Amino acid sequence: MPQPADISRRTGRAGAPTDVPESPAGSRAAAQRLKMRRELAAAAMELFATKGYEATTVDEIAAAAGVARRTFFRHFRSKEEAIFPDHDDTLVRAEAVLNAAPPHEHPLDTVCRGIKEVMRMYASSPAVSVERYRLTREVPTLREREIASVARYERLFTRYLLGHFDERDHHDGNDDPLLAEVAASAVVTAHNHVLRRWLRAGGQGDVESQLDHAFAIVRDTFGSGIGAGRKHAAVVADAAAQEPVATARAQGEVLVAVARTDAPLSEVMRTIEQALRQS
Repeated sequence: MPQPADISRRTGRAGAPTDVPESPAGSRAAAQRLKMRRELAAAAMELFATKGYEATTVDEIAAAAGVARRTFFRHFRSKEEAIFPDHDDTLVRAEAVLNAAPPHEHPLDTVCRGIKEVMRMYASSPAVSVERYRLTREVPTLREREIASVARYERLFTRYLLGHFDERDHHDGNDDPLLAEVAASAVVTAHNHVLRRWLRAGGQGDVESQLDHAFAIVRDTFGSGIGAGRKHAAVVADAAAQEPVATARAQGEVLVAVARTDAPLSEVMRTIEQALRQS
């Protein structure tokens, strides 16, 4: 699994998050934290597999990992949370991908790169991922926990896509807000479909290339539509900018003037005076 991103979220002025490099000590602490979480997760999964989920206690998980009960609760709030040790760190890495996206990159491509961090988390330990998948299928509580984790990724990607388009800007010809939200769901769904197929195959195969294929389908389906509304609005704005604010022409002894409602009065009068001189 890729190492946690060397970035931590800090709160800046007015509560805005800023990305600042972690110190070496901070990186070591993060690595030690993740190591402890994984050890607790391994102990929990082994006990769930041998004793059953309901019969396993937090005290037994802590003892199997060689730590005190309070240490367990410093890392996890409940025993069902213990078999998902990497989701928090993976969410941070996925967000870091979004935050560091180059300005020219299509936002849907950025989201696809971000969710690859999730797949890499699973692919880094195929055996563990397959066993965890089996457990989540058998234990409803664990399945609900997994669904909640997936929802966090979907919210992250939806917020990112909507951030590139005004979700309140609904008008004829602009479907960007709708497409952004649907596309975010489609990316997550494509990822989950490929992941489940890979897990059911025992963690065998090039899952990243399978994911690239699924994302290409999503990109072809939704990518060309996102941004169309913005381009349409830009074309309309450019056309309006090129139109004269006022026109006037003589028809016999009558002068006909047409002006935009936002035209300055001085420009309207200047146009009329020119038309009068020419007539």
